[in-house]
Amino acid sequence: MSNNILKGKKGIIFGALDQKSIAWKVAEHAHREGAEFILSNAPIALRMGTINQLAEKTNSEVIPADATSVEDLTSLFESSVQKLGGKIDFILHSIGMSVNVRKKRQYYDQNYDWTSKGIDVSAMSFHKMIQAAWKLDAINEWGSIIGLSYIAAQRVFNSYNDMADNKAFLESIARSFGYHYGVRRNVRINTISQSPTLTTAGSGVSGFDTFYNYANDLSPLGNASADDCAMYCISLFSDYTRKVTMQNLFHDGGFSFTGMSDKLMDSYSKENSDK
Repeated sequence: MSNNILKGKKGIIFGALDQKSIAWKVAEHAHREGAEFILSNAPIALRMGTINQLAEKTNSEVIPADATSVEDLTSLFESSVQKLGGKIDFILHSIGMSVNVRKKRQYYDQNYDWTSKGIDVSAMSFHKMIQAAWKLDAINEWGSIIGLSYIAAQRVFNSYNDMADNKAFLESIARSFGYHYGVRRNVRINTISQSPTLTTAGSGVSGFDTFYNYANDLSPLGNASADDCAMYCISLFSDYTRKVTMQNLFHDGGFSFTGMSDKLMDSYSKENSDK
């Protein structure tokens, strides 16, 4: 069902890789709600994924860009404004990568070259993206910028490794740049702290299945799916959330504020009684 709450709005969606991607779902819902947008990802990701299918489905265009390259981002925003016929109204940053995680290097034994790469891709790219838009004055008043985060920025999850630091940096950028963009141009910037989600990237984290089930059992409403997250993003792109900015918004079925659930308590009680 569509309510056309993004009718007339234009944007850029970064990070759609395949049908499991949150960015992919955001694009589908944004299209359904009447938005026009450009899809973008790094050239290597475009070769690995199926983004052209999404572009065809949503009547959008794909423009490759390395989100760590200021030159690429500047060119992307210039091209997007031209192709979309004016300034944009929303941006989704759905990008994250840790070489240390991929290579199974523990947090206490990092390869710092890999760490720097992860920071650049996962967090610094958010600042570069926003700054490129700022310098070109590419976003309309009351525009909305969203970065996808995770609660590991606030709590320790043993296998999340240096991605936790990346997400903490991402959230800090949203607050700091959110102030300046809000004061001067009425543009809002937020991060969404999403549940563990069955995406291609998420499932690459060691022990993800156990992690996913634990969060699902603890959350009063259960884990939020990629589709659920997409709908939340749409609400934040819309005019209904004009005064929401500089926030890290937990979208996790209540996980972030639940200490213990009945289901987990029962499972531990049963485990102890079996001993």
